Amino acid sequence: MAETRALASLPPVGPPEVAIAGRSNVGKSTLLNKVAARNALARTSKTPGRTRGIVFYDLRFADGGGAWRDVRLADLPGYGYAQVSQTERASWQPLIEGYAERRPTLALFVVLVDARRGIAPEEAQLLEWLGTLTVPVQLVFTKVDKMSASERGTLRTAFASSAKDVLPAGSARPLLVSGETGEGVAELWAAIARSLPADPAAAPAPEIAPAKPSA
Repeated sequence: MAETRALASLPPVGPPEVAIAGRSNVGKSTLLNKVAARNALARTSKTPGRTRGIVFYDLRFADGGGAWRDVRLADLPGYGYAQVSQTERASWQPLIEGYAERRPTLALFVVLVDARRGIAPEEAQLLEWLGTLTVPVQLVFTKVDKMSASERGTLRTAFASSAKDVLPAGSARPLLVSGETGEGVAELWAAIARSLPADPAAAPAPEIAPAKPSA
């Protein structure tokens, strides 16, 4: 694991990177732990806004052919309800924008949205801005374990008709996931694998393998 609060101190480029962003109470840390198949990779807290910089995690996953592939997750600072000063929050914008615009190994930008809240103006603005970049975007609705079957059906119908209005052109369909139960995590891994540069020695599939944090 490595953390940086300035563009000048980003770690050297290495494996393909997947950025993960969302409001500070969207369940990002819980989902990261589930994605990585580790109990305490990312710190979870009842106090939103614990992530103050970009935190990088180096993971390794198995493809469908018995080989291993490396990927680096970039946990971006949460926004919305973060319990930090306005000055510190303001410093995150150039950090996140600079990272997304200049990082040559950034392969996918995952935007997390609480399924019970829907897409708020902040999230719509983020998606609109991401549409100006060349990085693929994956919208993920979290905490679906807290919704009834009928509520999930309504959400699926709603995003099927409205996703084209908020997502950058060419984006994959939104996913429904739960960091608590693991629902949808295999589909998220499949989306991550599809975003990675072609590797002639591997054909990625959504099989999840134990994660290995960076030093």
